Amino acid sequence: MSHVVTLDQVTRTYGDVVALDEVTIGFPRGRFVAVMGPSGSGKSTLLHCAAALDVPDSGTVTIGGVDAARLSETRRTELRRKHVGFVFQAYNLLPAITVEQNITLPLRLAGARPDPEWLGELVDRVGLRDRLHHRPGELSGGQQQRAAIVRALAARPDVVFADEPTGALDLRSAAEVLGLLRELVDDLGQSVVMVTHDPAAAARAHDTLVMADGKVVDLLNGPSAGDLAARLSDLGSGGLRLVEGAR
Repeated sequence: MSHVVTLDQVTRTYGDVVALDEVTIGFPRGRFVAVMGPSGSGKSTLLHCAAALDVPDSGTVTIGGVDAARLSETRRTELRRKHVGFVFQAYNLLPAITVEQNITLPLRLAGARPDPEWLGELVDRVGLRDRLHHRPGELSGGQQQRAAIVRALAARPDVVFADEPTGALDLRSAAEVLGLLRELVDDLGQSVVMVTHDPAAAARAHDTLVMADGKVVDLLNGPSAGDLAARLSDLGSGGLRLVEGAR
């Protein structure tokens, strides 16, 4: 199975804190992978390193066949624009411009032209065709997050990283966004890596990677929300089970 991103022996420290401890993991192409773990387990640092937003102290992070950890900030920015999309909890839409302008902004900043057919398919899939000329403040939270998802996919990235994408949404909107992410993977072959603290959200993914103390301690295929809640509870009582070289 090919991977959109691979981390090999990645370590990241902040002062005396080891956020990632020689992590080796590959994120498969065309899969929806959730990342879970207790607070301070390293899941956000894993996302930041895997997405080339942060540079590890040691190890390699391969995106698009290139070790992002060895690139300058300028080259890493170029790599992200070409290969990586982002969806954040706070949407990060600019309030003064329209939804359509927000969706196409990263492409325009990169000097690229939007593909009208591709964007049209995405906009129709998320149900925002009649909202394109509205400003973000005129949309519900769920609609804003769907616009952010279209923005993340506009450049056809190899992988989309989602950081707590349903954390600011009500239950119904959260379920719709999670269903949309799963559809993008199942129907369009997109690759999605999602950090979440919610077992119900993680259960919508194909696989869930569980972290503790900066290490990958489990890689579960198709777990239920109950399975994940039990695994996290097990970690709280000291039940570590390391996954070495999970690829």
